[in-house]
Amino acid sequence: MFIQRRTPALVLAPMDGVTDALMREVLTEISPFSYCVTEFIRVSALVPSDRVFLSDVPELNNGCKTLCGAPIQVQLLGGNPERLAASAQRAVALGAQGIDLNFGCPAPTVNRHDGGATLLKYPERIEEIVGTVRAAVPHEIPVSAKLRLGWDCMSSIHANAERAARGGASWITIHGRTKMQGYTPPAYWRPIGEVRAMLDIPVVANGEIWGVDDLKRCQDETGCEHFMIGRGALAEPGIVRACAQVLGMKIGPSHVDMLDGDPARWRDLLSMVVARSMICNESERRSVSRLKQWLNYAHKRGTVSWFDELKRMASHDEILARLGIYASTSSGREAA
Repeated sequence: MFIQRRTPALVLAPMDGVTDALMREVLTEISPFSYCVTEFIRVSALVPSDRVFLSDVPELNNGCKTLCGAPIQVQLLGGNPERLAASAQRAVALGAQGIDLNFGCPAPTVNRHDGGATLLKYPERIEEIVGTVRAAVPHEIPVSAKLRLGWDCMSSIHANAERAARGGASWITIHGRTKMQGYTPPAYWRPIGEVRAMLDIPVVANGEIWGVDDLKRCQDETGCEHFMIGRGALAEPGIVRACAQVLGMKIGPSHVDMLDGDPARWRDLLSMVVARSMICNESERRSVSRLKQWLNYAHKRGTVSWFDELKRMASHDEILARLGIYASTSSGREAA
């Protein structure tokens, strides 16, 4: 269902505040992702309730898959092995088919509270956490780990990855930067390749894959056959389809080709997101915020040229009208 040897995979990266359930639904429908990882569920003083899991991961009510059938892996973040293990058990009881452990989030607020990338300073704790969670859930449920190259030193990845594997990780995903490098280019892929050669478990390469050329270079430098894509899939959704073709993966008829930045495609996608947001009775403020975050990625990559006109707009109607889509969000009527 998730990572398998000798079967290439493209994974939708978790992006806090953007790749929520609605976006996972849309992006897996239009792009041939093998599976998605959820935004992290924070495990602090208490094990999250069923309500939290079902709110953040409504796909649990659908076999832990999106409506088009893409598997969902539930990501947990925290520093307490026992509470993370209990949280993993609760997620599995609700229907989770896979658990991912976040050791890569660079957000200062998260790191100050013993979560995310701060664990990269303590390889032995990574092993303990992975091992405790692995022992707590059934053998058939994969437990993976998401790592960065280190806190401030890229060579740390060797000890951290080895510890995660020793703890029983089914596979690891490595973002090719340290915590201190944040998201500043470039990503360093060569250390990912060193780890892949060192371990007997699969390694997923992540970081700065914005198109086919990047994928090929990453593949050459790492020797990996599995790749996680985040911002690139938002900036130009068609790259996932193109990357899947390079990897020899199956492509469905709904998977879009947007490599020319076709404005009509953008109109289709944005109107789809708005329509589904309305069906879910999502607040317009939340929906508009998501659209702006999405389009900002595309703007920074030069895929769209009209973001500056949209970024101060506060309603669906304003945004859609600017794109030539005449809609009434109050009545739900739409006409192209």
